Amino acid sequence: QVQVVESGGGLVQAGGSLRLSCTASDLRFDRYTMGWFRQAPGKEREGVSFHSWSGSNTYYADSVKGRATIYKDNSKNTLYLQMNSLKPEDTAMYYCAAAKYSDLPPRADIVDYWGQGTQVTVSS
Repeated sequence: QVQVVESGGGLVQAGGSLRLSCTASDLRFDRYTMGWFRQAPGKEREGVSFHSWSGSNTYYADSVKGRATIYKDNSKNTLYLQMNSLKPEDTAMYYCAAAKYSDLPPRADIVDYWGQGTQVTVSS
């Protein structure tokens, strides 16, 4: 049974950095587009960044472009999202997601597996 588990969230001051991690047991990264959605209270879920199942293509939402880097370690079945220059508007629950053979970016309604989420809070 596939389990997707996030870690790395926390409380950080504006301008700081965090690295989110996502591990997925029994899931082949070369078949799934992997990435991150986030949802802030009272707002819709937003696609943040994704790594294609094939090759090295990546996607970044305009809101994080230039401040985030997504990469994966296939040998460890782990996906990472390095976020720098964090802003209070980055505050949200971040969810790792896996969508089989999906183009970039995947829609939330086609995601096959979700993690439970990790909270990121950025104080001003």
